[in-house]
Amino acid sequence: MTYLISIGLAAAALVAPLQASAAEACEGAPGNGAAKLVLEATTMHNAVGEVAFTVYPDDKSRFLSKGGKLVRARVSAGAPRACFWLKPGYYAVAQYHDENSDHSFNRTLFMPKEGFGFSNDAPTSVGLPSFEAVRFVLPAGGSTVRMKMRYRR
Repeated sequence: MTYLISIGLAAAALVAPLQASAAEACEGAPGNGAAKLVLEATTMHNAVGEVAFTVYPDDKSRFLSKGGKLVRARVSAGAPRACFWLKPGYYAVAQYHDENSDHSFNRTLFMPKEGFGFSNDAPTSVGLPSFEAVRFVLPAGGSTVRMKMRYRR
């Protein structure tokens, strides 16, 4: 019995630091009614470079515009996941796979050279998706948004 309690305490000691570090990895701070937004890129072609996640406020005029972002995180493409503490409400997210880590979304005259995606996996068959297509709600209990990375090569 004492042996089982010792194992349980040791396991709890290992888990607690992991939980604390996960909370510290989020942009912003918990509390004051903030909800946790976790963003994940899926269908990555490789783990080279970085993934940039950009969160936009509920304002159509700021979506994808220079200086329009609310927050951004750059993470390793090997672990394409980021999180933020934000007020519950409506947001839009754009992501791109910065394979050469130059902090720029590289493209040719007509096509992206790097992978990209949007919240709600909004379609992009011709041009960019509308703000309404990418807009989603972050509830008070938090949310995880998974987005497919699309490549046009």
